[in-house]
Amino acid sequence: MLTKTVLIPTADGQADAFAAFPDGGGAHPGVLMYPDAFGIRPVVRDMARELARHGYYVLVPNFFYRHGPTPVVELPEHIGGENRSAIFARIMPMIETHTAERVLSDAEACLGFLADQPEVAAGPVGVTGYCIGGLLATRTAAAYPDRVAAVAAFHAPVHADGPDSFAKLTAQVHFGHAEGDLTPETLGELNRALDAAGVAHTSEIYPGTLHGFTMADTDSFNAAALQQHWDRLLTLLGRTLTSSQAS
Repeated sequence: MLTKTVLIPTADGQADAFAAFPDGGGAHPGVLMYPDAFGIRPVVRDMARELARHGYYVLVPNFFYRHGPTPVVELPEHIGGENRSAIFARIMPMIETHTAERVLSDAEACLGFLADQPEVAAGPVGVTGYCIGGLLATRTAAAYPDRVAAVAAFHAPVHADGPDSFAKLTAQVHFGHAEGDLTPETLGELNRALDAAGVAHTSEIYPGTLHGFTMADTDSFNAAALQQHWDRLLTLLGRTLTSSQAS
């Protein structure tokens, strides 16, 4: 397994990112992985490595690079309790300035970076994300349908842009929701919007979960749900990227 920190040229400067990919040469399907609002840190690097072990080139961008390189905000080893509120107080102003225009401009830069890497196979990529990163992943897939074959989002506000936001999605989709984030009724409304948009999808509530359930350095972590996330994500990527890039 190879890892490195890379710099991605953007319209507003250079975004630092973490890349993980199999050693031994060759080209591998690309995956753009958006972290949660806490950004690139050991648990996220571990998740990127785990995905790369399954044969993917994984790129994790620091989408708050306009405010500084990783770590944009210094984090404790474990995020929870009172320190979570204090951290969010520093992060929220950055979220508020991360406009949809900036999201899509940066997404184009990240997709272009992946396309230029000799270790990345030609063809569409997968995009996945966590919390706000899941919203960014969904926006990326909708904005660049010819470049994204699969999108997955976990404990993410994917409905934040309204039901019409799914109209341009052509990628296959998996949404894994926290039980604490939405009701079965809200899930039904979301899934009906995906059906109406003609999106091939699975969208489900992971039982017994709180927001942030994939992140092992938070109070919300749920090991069983993390494994369910890997099962769903790897199935989606295996079904879409392997077939699309072999054709």
